[in-house]
Amino acid sequence: MRDGSTHNRATAPPETARPCATAFGSIALLLQGGGALGAYQAGVYERLLEAGIEPTWVAGISIGAINSAIIAGNPREDRVAKLRSFWETVSNAGDGGTSDYWTGLLTGDALRGWANQMAAGRVLSHGVPGFFKPRMPPPYLPLANRGATSYYDTSMLEGTLNNLVDFDRINSGEMRLSVGAVNVRTGNFAYFDNAIDTIAARHIMASGALPPGFDAVEIDGEHYWDGGLVSNTPLDWVLSAHSGLDTLVLQVDLWSASGELPRDLTEVAVRMKEVQFSSRTRAATDKFRKMAELRTAFNELLAQMPAALAATPQARLLAEASDEAVYNIVQLVYRSPNYEGQSKDFEFSRRTMNEHWRSGYDDAALTLSHPQIMALPPAGQSPAIYDFLTSRHASAATNTLKEPSHEPAR
Repeated sequence: MRDGSTHNRATAPPETARPCATAFGSIALLLQGGGALGAYQAGVYERLLEAGIEPTWVAGISIGAINSAIIAGNPREDRVAKLRSFWETVSNAGDGGTSDYWTGLLTGDALRGWANQMAAGRVLSHGVPGFFKPRMPPPYLPLANRGATSYYDTSMLEGTLNNLVDFDRINSGEMRLSVGAVNVRTGNFAYFDNAIDTIAARHIMASGALPPGFDAVEIDGEHYWDGGLVSNTPLDWVLSAHSGLDTLVLQVDLWSASGELPRDLTEVAVRMKEVQFSSRTRAATDKFRKMAELRTAFNELLAQMPAALAATPQARLLAEASDEAVYNIVQLVYRSPNYEGQSKDFEFSRRTMNEHWRSGYDDAALTLSHPQIMALPPAGQSPAIYDFLTSRHASAATNTLKEPSHEPAR
């Protein structure tokens, strides 16, 4: 650990400018938590790489932290293969592909929903290869270890991460990496960031230690749970850095804040998860937009201030917080098909994993087809927020085609 002060910071250390072959000084790839849905993020990254878009900063929560570590912990040419290796490992049911063959014969929402529930049930009873396994005996039985505080043992994940991630590369600082967790004792959000911390597999595991399924992870005498308990997006952390760099933010979310009114208890459970795990993205974006308006207003006043007033401690303090960097925030949000129910975040079948990956790839291709995301926003229009996928889904719902435009992030 280089400096434990990171864990108590309200703001991120400033970002260092790195070459990124665009008009921006920094490209931040932000990966939300969402368990088995995380293959969508791998598909998004594959398409970004094909387009020559190289993030300089990758930040994640939970499964997003695992994907982030694999990206930051490998050379460019190996990243997609290592992501594929991880996702094929965790989607291997151990039956030689028999279950995927038979469920692949099922079509239609009702049958597909049944197949997905069967796959999720297998995860609950058997665990996920290279990720977690049930504690035996289960902690709720009289014969169980009285100190057990989770249903599953995630110790195997440490070996998986060490096999797929070069932590020396991460700690070299070649690419910025940040992962979020929650201090169990204080309830405070904490970030492990290679700008200050020496990152190891346990930091990534801590970000994904969702109770009561997974046990807290101890780091330097403190215990940490999944960062999604407080905020399921690292957007706040990245936007707090105030690095003075024009920044392209690629926010890849696995839960949609917008959705239909539930019609039964199953749909209520799904909608609860979506609202719980997506709401912070919208709140962080709205707050940042308001702060940008205040910074712009102060910079306009600063230009008119007498020199003596501009030199006061109060004016200098505001000036330091009012850098003129501009931001594009681009949203890519996974949209679940009708048959994916409340178990979609722990349905790790190979068939569904491949569908998630392909969906991310296709959504990234659609988003990248709009060249304005790569252009610096005009003065006074930062942050420019783009969400082409919401417009596409709204168009499909109304059977009306329209051109995507600037929209509030969802």
